[in-house]
Amino acid sequence: MTKRDYSLLGPDAARAVKTGLATAQWYHTEVPRKEMKALMQRSDQPAVRDTILLFGAMILLAGLGIALWPSPWSAPAWLAYGVLYGSAMDSRWHECGHGTAFKTPWMNNAVYQIASFCMVRNPVVWRWSHARHHTDTIIVGRDPEIVAMRPPALFRIFLNFFGILDALTGWKHMLQNAAGHLGPEEADFIPEQERPKVFRVARIWVLIYAATIVLAVAMQSILPLMVIGLPRLYGAWHHVMTGIMQHAGLADNVLDHRLNSRTVYINPVSRFVYWNMNYHVEHHMFPMVPYHRLPELHEKIKHDLPAPNTSILDAYREIWPALKRQLRYEDYFLKRELPGTARPYREDLHAEALGVPAE
Repeated sequence: MTKRDYSLLGPDAARAVKTGLATAQWYHTEVPRKEMKALMQRSDQPAVRDTILLFGAMILLAGLGIALWPSPWSAPAWLAYGVLYGSAMDSRWHECGHGTAFKTPWMNNAVYQIASFCMVRNPVVWRWSHARHHTDTIIVGRDPEIVAMRPPALFRIFLNFFGILDALTGWKHMLQNAAGHLGPEEADFIPEQERPKVFRVARIWVLIYAATIVLAVAMQSILPLMVIGLPRLYGAWHHVMTGIMQHAGLADNVLDHRLNSRTVYINPVSRFVYWNMNYHVEHHMFPMVPYHRLPELHEKIKHDLPAPNTSILDAYREIWPALKRQLRYEDYFLKRELPGTARPYREDLHAEALGVPAE
């Protein structure tokens, strides 16, 4: 049984570079150039509509929560506000980080900065981190965003449903960056010229949090923190739930997103919160396709992909047994079955990258 070292500076990272798994050539479903060019066209309208809905709902829910405070009747408003703050902002951070949500660059950047603050993810650090995730998706020692490692740390995953470890780590790094320091793994993928931006953002955030805490103390109430800060904890569950579905239980160290990513059909409310990232195989194959075109992309290439899970519950029916089995047998994974219309997995490509003879 293989013991995995997920550190970006460990032996598995060096092995990935040596065997050609790092920055490798990935499999892509063939899509006619003209059709792909049309799918990649960006538009402001869908994202402007969704952003107005998101921030309008957040303002309304926060207003209700404040008006009903401290009555228990305020709880539903806060719970809904928390999901928009601590989960919908995760998908907004993601899509605007790719620069595909809006056609207008400053709109992408504005929403990206706000979403990064809500999720406590330094926008400079995470832009580079997520670029690495797409370059080396679920490659052990290279991908800094692997959620369900092997063996899976189930208690850690459980705590993150309440945002506890992720948020605390984010605040810790915020203070570290504000003091002018980077962690060793951050230094591995952030260019030297970008580091002053990391520190500047962190210092602005510290000022915002300090002002919020001062206001809470002056009011002798946690109400200001219910608006800024705490929703990252009590609203995290949805983004963790959907995030686990992306890759958990599937293959690692392979060069085909059909093997290591999962597409799931989900309900319309969750799709709004998640911004269509449930089409995750499609997104990883073609990350420059805007979120609102992913359903269309899915229809064009589904003949070449594993059958999607039919619901969130259906996804977890296969994920949970796989994670439990990985506790005992680290090398176990779910291999996705392809339809008869699909091109086969390129076993030769994987074997070449791993330095073993193809069968």
